[in-house]
Amino acid sequence: MAAAVVLALSTSIGILVGAIAGYLGGRVDEILMRFTDMFLAFPAMVLAMVIASALGPSLMNAMIAIAVVWWPWYARLVRGQILSIKTMEYVEAAKALGASHGRILWKYILPNCTAPLIVQATLDSGYAILTTASLSFIGVGALAPTPEWGSMISIGRSYILVQWWYPTFPGLAIFLAVAGFNLLGDGLRDILDPRLTV
Repeated sequence: MAAAVVLALSTSIGILVGAIAGYLGGRVDEILMRFTDMFLAFPAMVLAMVIASALGPSLMNAMIAIAVVWWPWYARLVRGQILSIKTMEYVEAAKALGASHGRILWKYILPNCTAPLIVQATLDSGYAILTTASLSFIGVGALAPTPEWGSMISIGRSYILVQWWYPTFPGLAIFLAVAGFNLLGDGLRDILDPRLTV
């Protein structure tokens, strides 16, 4: 759930900002990208900790904090894709036929940006789980009795010498989830990127 909420929020904001900046260009692009750079100027984990602390400790607040920190990467990714796609001939043909800007953007340009977005979102799923667990471990994420791996490790570290399995198995679950999503992301990248096929 943590990965799904974080990615849904961050990709939605990132796609919206990146699509507007990349398609309109000019002054709008400059303003939106400078706003994006303000978020990228801070270390992601530190900014997520500050936002989660300000919102109060809960799992939903931690997920919102991570999404607020992560959307700039999606905005940059979408903007770069749109800048390369909007000069293609089929986009020029749609403009010549009188298609509106919204139709061109949502029907002709954005569908061709999905492959890198899917790969990035799959890779980020593991990092979303890891970051959520990290925030819960330091006490600004999920609190007991919410079953969250980071808070389980935080509570279980007091018992590591007498009941080692208490913090060990949530840690193994985090490891397996992150490794699984990374392998899935690598596999999707190999399948969806035509430049990697021989």
